[in-house]
Amino acid sequence: MTLTDLHAEVRRTFREFATKEIAPGACERDQTGAFPAALVAPLADIGVFRMLLPTELGGDAADTVSFVIALEEIARADQCVAALVANQVGLSALPVARFGSSEQRERWLPGLLSGEVLGSFGLTEPGGGSDTGAIRTRARRDGDGWVLDGAKTFITNAGLASTGFVIVAARTARRDDGRTSAGTFIVETDSLGFSVGPPLKKMGWRASDTREVFLDGVRVPDSAVLGDPERGLQQFLAALDFGRIQIATLGVGLIQSALDFALEHGAQRLAFGQPIDRFQAIAFKLADMEVDAHAARSLTVRAAELRDAGADFSHEAAIAKLFASEAAMRAAHQCVQIHGGAGFMDDSDASRLFRDAKILEIGEGTSEIQRLVISRRLTR
Repeated sequence: MTLTDLHAEVRRTFREFATKEIAPGACERDQTGAFPAALVAPLADIGVFRMLLPTELGGDAADTVSFVIALEEIARADQCVAALVANQVGLSALPVARFGSSEQRERWLPGLLSGEVLGSFGLTEPGGGSDTGAIRTRARRDGDGWVLDGAKTFITNAGLASTGFVIVAARTARRDDGRTSAGTFIVETDSLGFSVGPPLKKMGWRASDTREVFLDGVRVPDSAVLGDPERGLQQFLAALDFGRIQIATLGVGLIQSALDFALEHGAQRLAFGQPIDRFQAIAFKLADMEVDAHAARSLTVRAAELRDAGADFSHEAAIAKLFASEAAMRAAHQCVQIHGGAGFMDDSDASRLFRDAKILEIGEGTSEIQRLVISRRLTR
């Protein structure tokens, strides 16, 4: 892992921003469930939404490692704000940039990069998540367009005032071999027949907007098809590989945050006449958290470096996501344990991290799916 002076500057810039602008309101947002709308414009201004896009599309053409460093610092301050960034970049702007037509790029990318428009991606359905091939939402041909019917659930940023569209994955045909072809469609949120449910109540990520999406005869033109209407799942899986780097990065940020809070508490809390971090039982927990932070960060940066090199990074992304998400859960557990009763209080930072950590083992492919992906590479 070779980091440059530029990478160090990215870390300094985003750490300063996250410490000043994001961290102070993290606990309050967690308790109220308020979406961090006031942070969208500052995030756009500092450039995190546009980092990875090429200059010809309005981006900064930054390398993936730089983006990972920036996202880690945001995740260290607040997982929900990091989830907002990950959704806006990995599941909205990048798919439009990679698979979109020139018309789609011109229409949506300026707003996505400025933060004036939020995007969303709808894959998971009430009847299935990990089995992406079992999509029930259907898109049928109708003249010069398509009509979509179905429902999605656990969809991030689908129901906000500034949400412009949801990229919906839907079945388009049944092939001769019995398998389903699927496409992805840019469905504007003001489309007739499109609706969302109320915000879902969650254990963690409370300040992240998560809802059900309903499609009742939603008609979209051919120009709404994103990429190939028969290769939507393949396009999604390509986006998912990068999404796993993003979730791994959120894991790194959470581990580091848990360690930071544990170190602070361990130095301040007295027991038997001395700070509790002087006791080996606590010191060893801190050591394990430090090891996990270094290992998770190295694995994540390695996957990012492969992406920057134009190499296949899906295997390394799965490894990084699996390790970092499970290490984040371990770190959050130890952070609560070191805080004792104070960490069990719902409004504490330790409690917030513990609740936020669990989704990292689920989103963008569960830990079980990551092990399946990794083992298939080993045994094929």
